[in-house]
Amino acid sequence: MFTAVFSTMLQVIVPISIPVVAGALLRRFTQLDVKPLLTLYLYFLSPAIIFDTLSKAAISTGDIYQTLGFCLLNLLLLWGCAQLLGRMMKLPQPETAGLTLMSTFTNSVNYGLPLVLLAFGQAGLDHASVYVIAQMVIVNTVGIFFAARSHFSFRNALLSIFRLPAIYAAAMAILLRITGLHLPEGVDKGITMVAGAYSPVVLAILGAQMVRVAGVKLEPHANKTFIAGMAVRLLLSPVIAFAGLWILRVEGTLFSVLLILASMPAAVNATVLAEKYGAAPQIVSKCILWTTLASFLVLPILLALTPG
Repeated sequence: MFTAVFSTMLQVIVPISIPVVAGALLRRFTQLDVKPLLTLYLYFLSPAIIFDTLSKAAISTGDIYQTLGFCLLNLLLLWGCAQLLGRMMKLPQPETAGLTLMSTFTNSVNYGLPLVLLAFGQAGLDHASVYVIAQMVIVNTVGIFFAARSHFSFRNALLSIFRLPAIYAAAMAILLRITGLHLPEGVDKGITMVAGAYSPVVLAILGAQMVRVAGVKLEPHANKTFIAGMAVRLLLSPVIAFAGLWILRVEGTLFSVLLILASMPAAVNATVLAEKYGAAPQIVSKCILWTTLASFLVLPILLALTPG
């Protein structure tokens, strides 16, 4: 067991940590502005990797249905867990909303995709692409609802989805698969080249964002919410994900990929929703930082326990 964990750390976690540390150092010593990089990631790199992966992915219709079913089931189970904890701990509504965001949404895009690619190869990335697209839709609809029910507008939520270039990239990739058409070879190679830049850039962004939230201070009364969020994301979420996958009878590489993606640290975009709708943003930011740091120890164990 120890050998498997150590091997996973050397082969997966160490390569991932290099751009993360680089991004953190750049932020710390050069005051790196991540906003232009976020624009690059959102409007260029993310659509490229989604299109490149989906257009070539070796995934069956059954795998797609199982992935979508797992996304919904896992979301419901985590939401129920967060609501139950909120009531048991008698948390105020903003902190319950923050706990829900921390519990339900994982950093599956700018941390999960590079991790899956290193751990499971192209087959893992193929399976992960469907999950990531589903998460993009869920975050921009259900995520907004979780953050602020009183501010929720279904129309605005839908509009926010269609502002995401990755959605159009996914639609184009699916259309090409259905029709059997292909892009010109030069265009296809160019998109593949851009997709190759995805992992190091987004991991550097993650490192810079971690430094940004490192100085967040919590009020004493907020510590219990922070601890609850940490517990759900690091301890309960793998158990809940395993139960959901078992219920849906998911097996093989798809099982491993979905288990890892569902067990990732709290999503960075949860902070955006928390700040916008007053859902305990300081607690959410702190949880993102510490679940990400803890994941460098937790994920190697989980990867060692899952079938490759």
